[in-house]
Amino acid sequence: MDLLIIALILAGLYMAWNIGANDLANAMGTSVGTGSLSIKQVIIVAAVFELLGAIFFGDRVTQTIANGIVPIDLIGKVHPNMVAVGMLAAILAASFWVTLTTFYNLPVSTSHSIVGSVLGFGLILVYNGTISFSEIHWGELTKIIASWFISPVLGAIFAYLTFSIIRRIYLHRAIDLPFVEKKFISLQLITGCYIAFAHGSNDVANAIGPLCAALKVMGVSGVEAGIPLWVLLMGGLGMVIGMATWGYKVVLTIGSKITELTPTRGFSAQFATASVVLIHSYSSLPISTTHTLVGSVIGVGLAGGIAAVDLRVIWRIISSWVATVPIAALTSALIFIGLEVIFL
Repeated sequence: MDLLIIALILAGLYMAWNIGANDLANAMGTSVGTGSLSIKQVIIVAAVFELLGAIFFGDRVTQTIANGIVPIDLIGKVHPNMVAVGMLAAILAASFWVTLTTFYNLPVSTSHSIVGSVLGFGLILVYNGTISFSEIHWGELTKIIASWFISPVLGAIFAYLTFSIIRRIYLHRAIDLPFVEKKFISLQLITGCYIAFAHGSNDVANAIGPLCAALKVMGVSGVEAGIPLWVLLMGGLGMVIGMATWGYKVVLTIGSKITELTPTRGFSAQFATASVVLIHSYSSLPISTTHTLVGSVIGVGLAGGIAAVDLRVIWRIISSWVATVPIAALTSALIFIGLEVIFL
């Protein structure tokens, strides 16, 4: 039991580190791409506002990840260790996939990764007869999956409109365009804080949601009443460390390879992304910050015409998105089968 708890906590930290290296990095990549903030400044902003978002707003989506995909309470009454092992498998599977995609500089959805991994564990339980197919929370999953498609479209539309309004009202009248652009550097610092807060509020759940579910059924003190502060802090700190140590790889993809970013474009993309993510956090839905931000960056790129967007980079990113859920689900199922031998 103690060994399993230690393994879960370490796996949760590993997942949080991955989220920082990939997801947080892409969330902050626009600030670096426009030259508004340096990597060091981004890390400082992320350290403060990611933690604030995770602590003050992170419990809503965490509850959805912990309990909204498979019937954790039902399984836990009979097989508490099975829940713990399954969630450990899910965290590891999602983490391995995110590590791989980060290595190839691809911004991938950590939300897709963890939801797919938890679903893979659930389908194994259906296969071995522990639960029935209908007992998986398909209604909640449908809402989650729908949000993945809706969020990048909303991000693109919102960013396109924001930048178009700025260009029409402000840039169109500016005599010295570079100096106007410079004014938006300070505004982008504000939206950088905004997007870090929004990201922390939604994506911390991808690291600590399965961990909380496992600790709860195992009877760990303090978890049954809600999400403990130490767990939220662990997730937030893990993300910041991931951003600081390996985030530069994905920052370059988002910041410079999809389209040319200026402070006004970066501001528009970040403002749109943070708003869409925070709305979904309030609604307890885990959405992909990656999808939303990429959609927003594409939106501001399209404001300059389709030629301003590098479609080859976009197709590479979309390919990794399509592969995420099936690969994460299959990997989770295989890891669970292996861990059964050790812990069950």
